[in-house]
Amino acid sequence: MTLLQALQTEFENEVNSTRRLLQAVPEKDLSYKPSPISWTMGELAQHIATIYYWYAGTLGQDVYDVAADRPERGSPNDIAATLQFFENNVEKARAALQQSTEESLAGNWTMKVGDRTVLGPMTRSVVARGFLFNHIYHHRGEMIVYLRATGNKVPGMYGPTYEDGLGK
Repeated sequence: MTLLQALQTEFENEVNSTRRLLQAVPEKDLSYKPSPISWTMGELAQHIATIYYWYAGTLGQDVYDVAADRPERGSPNDIAATLQFFENNVEKARAALQQSTEESLAGNWTMKVGDRTVLGPMTRSVVARGFLFNHIYHHRGEMIVYLRATGNKVPGMYGPTYEDGLGK
């Protein structure tokens, strides 16, 4: 299996886990935040959905200026809008992965915010793993903490969860 095939397979498996997690976010708790400097649950859900938007810019451009690429996210207080934003971004991300090649993954990539370089240059394969995949996993972990802190059920993503009877 090539690196690209491995990334595509992981992407498809993990999209399903992310979808289950975002679907578990209840409207009633969208304003919850664990500390004054934290995002609300709605903002965190929206950020997770936004990372999928970044796949196209990351995989399709040598220099990606996130300041110049502002997606329409909708309100973080509307979980249905966030879920739709997520689904639209997954389709764009999937297309970007399908258009990628082993050669393009070996190419250099840089992220800028305006004139300021914030990541890179580094190979696109390193960026795909660190900035895209691992970034989503990090924020999904945060979301699990938010869900548990508000008394909500955490969906199984890699098997049964505590709420499913594991560990009881």
